[in-house]
Parts: sequence; C-alpha cells; structure tokens
Amino acid sequence: MNKLSLIWKTKDLRNKILIVLCLLLLTRVLAHIPIAGINASGLKSFFQQSQFLNLLDIFSGGGLTNFSIAMLGVGPYITATIIMQLLTIVIPSLAEMSKEGGEAGRAQINQYTRYMTIVLAPLQGFGTIRLLLSQGGASVLGTFTPFQWFLTLMSITTGTMLMMWIGEIISEFDVGNGVSLIIFAGIVARIPSNFSFLSSWYDSSKLPTVLAFAAMIAIVIAGVVLVTEAQRNIPIAYAKRVRGNKLFGGVNTHLPLRLNQAGVIPIIFAISVMLFPAMISQFFINAKSAVVANLATKTIALFNSQGLFYGVTYFLLIMAFTYFYTAVVFNPEEIAENVQKNGGFVPGLRPGAQTADFLSMVLNRITLAGAFFLAVIAILPFLLQHYTGTTSLTFGGTSLLIVVSVVIEVIKKIEAQLTMHDYEGF
Repeated sequence: MNKLSLIWKTKDLRNKILIVLCLLLLTRVLAHIPIAGINASGLKSFFQQSQFLNLLDIFSGGGLTNFSIAMLGVGPYITATIIMQLLTIVIPSLAEMSKEGGEAGRAQINQYTRYMTIVLAPLQGFGTIRLLLSQGGASVLGTFTPFQWFLTLMSITTGTMLMMWIGEIISEFDVGNGVSLIIFAGIVARIPSNFSFLSSWYDSSKLPTVLAFAAMIAIVIAGVVLVTEAQRNIPIAYAKRVRGNKLFGGVNTHLPLRLNQAGVIPIIFAISVMLFPAMISQFFINAKSAVVANLATKTIALFNSQGLFYGVTYFLLIMAFTYFYTAVVFNPEEIAENVQKNGGFVPGLRPGAQTADFLSMVLNRITLAGAFFLAVIAILPFLLQHYTGTTSLTFGGTSLLIVVSVVIEVIKKIEAQLTMHDYEGF
C-alpha cells in the first residue's frame, strides 16, 4: 500500500502507468473488432476442442477466437525480431551496425524489423486461416472468395501493425516490455472465461482435482518468482587509486548474474517457432507434387498432435532460445572490459580475457538451470493432458510463466523509477 501511495503521488510515474493501461485496453478493443464479412460466432467452442488452437489463441492475445483484425497479435513482429537477430549474427554488416552503430544502428535494425513484419503478417494470416479451415473450421468460417481473402489479409496486416505500434509506444514509457505486456493482457483477459468453465465443470467429486490444480499453480508461481529473482554474485574488488590528494577505490562489491537472464522471451520465441511450420505447410498442402503435398500434410499433423515430438521439440527450443537470448543481452567480454577500465578485478583472476572466460563459464552453468526450469514449466500442460486427459484448462504453465515474469519485470521497472525520483528529491 505504501508503494501504491508513492506511485500515485509521483505525477510523472502515475501518468505513465495510466497511459500504458489505456493502451493495453486499446489492444483488447482491437481484439474484439471482427473482420468484415466473417461470422465467427462458433469459433470459441471450436477452439476448446484443441489445445494447439488454444495455445495459438493465447499467443495472439485472444483475438483469434473473435476472428478480429488483431487475430495474430504481435506474432509476426516477434517472428521478424527472431529472424533479424539471427541475421545479425550471420551477416557481418548487420552485426557491425548493431554493435558499432550505436543508437542509430539499432534504430535502423528496428526499422528493418518493421518492414519484415509487413511482409510476414499477410503470410502468417493466410497460413493461420488455412490451418483453421483444415482443422474443421470451414463449417464455422465458410468459404473464402478472392475478394474476401484480400479484405481479410489487409485487415489482419493493419491490425498487426497497430498492435506492433502500440507495443513500441508502451516500451517507450519504461514500465515493461510492450510485446510482453500485450501478451500478458491477452492471457489475463481469459481468466474470467476459464473460471466460468471451471464453475460449470465442477462438482463435489472433482474437489481433489481442483485442489491439486490450485496447489500446482501456487508451486509454479513460487518457482517462477524464485528462479526469476535468483542470482549468482561474482565478487569484484577495486584497487586503491590516488587522484590528486584524494584516495579512490579499495572497496569490495559483486557482479550479480541472474539465473535466468532472458526472462520470458525464450517462451515467446519458442511458441512463435512451433507455430510457424504448420502455417507454412498450409501453402503446400494442395501442391501438384504428391510428395510435397504429403510432406505438408504430415508436418501439419505432427505439429498439431501435441504428442511426444511436439513436447520434446518445444522443450529443446526453449533451452536453445534461453542460451541464445542470454548471449544477446549479456556479453562477458564487454563486462570484463568495463570492470577492468574501472580498476576492478575478480580476486584470483587476471583482468581481461581470463575474467571474461570465467564469467562465460559461470553464466553457461547457471543458464542451464534457468533454461531447464523454463522448459519444464512450459511443457506442464502437455504432461497434465497426458496423465489426466483434461484439455480444457488452458491457463497452464506457459501462461503462468508469462504472467508472473511480466508482473515481476513491471514491479522492478516501477521500483527503479521510484528510486530515481527519491534520488532527485534528495
């Protein structure tokens, strides 16, 4: 209550939070604006029959069940971001622009990402609709004329660019990552419908199942908070230095390495990649070559089955993206160089290359634990489905992970801004 009071009294921070809340409300409005000419009233019951489609709807922020202009959410933007980050590693000119171009270089890469989003939005929109039709959605959506395809894909592209624009504006207010907050808002908006389903499904004989489910949620939340807050402290010592008549340094401090440097981003990236093969395969399902058409059909079935292959691939992708994104956000060589420039060193190690190697070794080891935890939580719904046979409780591990991680990130951002205002006042 004290923190809430401080937030309300700090006019600048209060205005930022209110504007962000209004922008998130705008994304929910966009998620309920239907595409013209489509009657999607039966889509919600259709989506409850498949956990894969439910996962797709969570990722789109809930706009898919309404067949809205924002049915893809920020999915194409995330896919474009992944592609650009991979290209930055592969193409030397982009890598140089990212590292040495400063703010202007990063702004140019962001602009390329936006252009790529414009290209990917209609492609993913077409793939998603074809996926729905192949899964039995034709009975709900009907047939699409060429003009209806054009109108639908234009509407989807417009909605995606609006969501991307809102996400970037939210990020500028520095109270959380815009993309994460939009997905968070979509998940939270589904809670009332999940509770409504739970109340209609519940009877006295299912009390042990409900209690077990509630206990699992509590354990997952506690685990996410613990892993998100966990850090390994690397001791740093600073040598004494004399400048003029004053003595500087001679203090001992530490460099905190978080157990999970990447946050919730690996989950979002992994979902995006897992949804992509089935969407792309829709373009080839009616190919003239029987081999290509058969391969496309098998790919769609493989990624929609939610079986062992899907679970293992999802698990490994989260592990890989955790290491990948950690390497993007944390550079041991750069950190070691900055420590050395300020006269610091890790006791027992030489400044420079030896310190960088040590930081890299420690980071790889602790990231393994963080990545494994993320992956296990993410595949919890598949494990529950396998052992209980329940497919309708969609508020599973991935959703909890995103919600709790985003809330922790927002709290830290707000506390940092409160601390800054305290310093200014002092």
